[in-house]
Amino acid sequence: MRNIKLTIQYDGTNYSGWQFQKNARSIQAVIEERIRRITGKSTTLTASGRTDAGVHAAGQVANFKTNSQIRIENLQKALNTLLPKEIVISRIEEVELRFDSQRHAKSKLYRYTVYNSEFVDPFIRRFASKCFYRLDVRRMRIAAGYLLGRHDFTAFRAKDSREGTAVRAIKKIKIEKESVLLYIYIEANGFLYNMARNIVGTLIEVGRGKMEPEYVKIALLKKDRSRSGPTAPAKGLCLLRVRY
Repeated sequence: MRNIKLTIQYDGTNYSGWQFQKNARSIQAVIEERIRRITGKSTTLTASGRTDAGVHAAGQVANFKTNSQIRIENLQKALNTLLPKEIVISRIEEVELRFDSQRHAKSKLYRYTVYNSEFVDPFIRRFASKCFYRLDVRRMRIAAGYLLGRHDFTAFRAKDSREGTAVRAIKKIKIEKESVLLYIYIEANGFLYNMARNIVGTLIEVGRGKMEPEYVKIALLKKDRSRSGPTAPAKGLCLLRVRY
């Protein structure tokens, strides 16, 4: 038995997300089907975490177990030949049998891209969310500072979420402006459903002047979703890296 670790890049625009869903096209299902065609056996991919419909990845990590003796480099070539152009296996390696992409992940880094102008560059429109309001980055950075550290992020998860504890630790949150592009980087030991997009939506409201930076602190303390901002569109979000 071998344990194969994949690092995966994908454009999630036309997919229902990472996780397999009946009657929907998911990243997981597409890759698993190609692995079956190559090895002759069905398998289940374990990913570092699920990305939602329309969310992208530059460094998703997944692993699967197989008895196939195909050489690693040949498996990578075969997968990239068979996979649709929106999905690429950027790295492949054989790891210890005990390795689990989800359980052993220490942190994940997401980047959210905002195109802060009235008209979006057609070359990046699939990977950036448009905001034509003027954004005050200084205010956004003040608000982001309240999110650093270990907190109960109930106010920033999906309202109908059925996950257990809402306690997570944000290790880094950084906002960078390059011309009309605004990048928001968030690294945490884990993310609740819609947590990253709800944080971004809140920071944008602060940047627009619709919320005060201190409201972020209040939302955390009150654990009230109605006190935070809207969910930012999926297409601006990208999973950059998973740390182990």
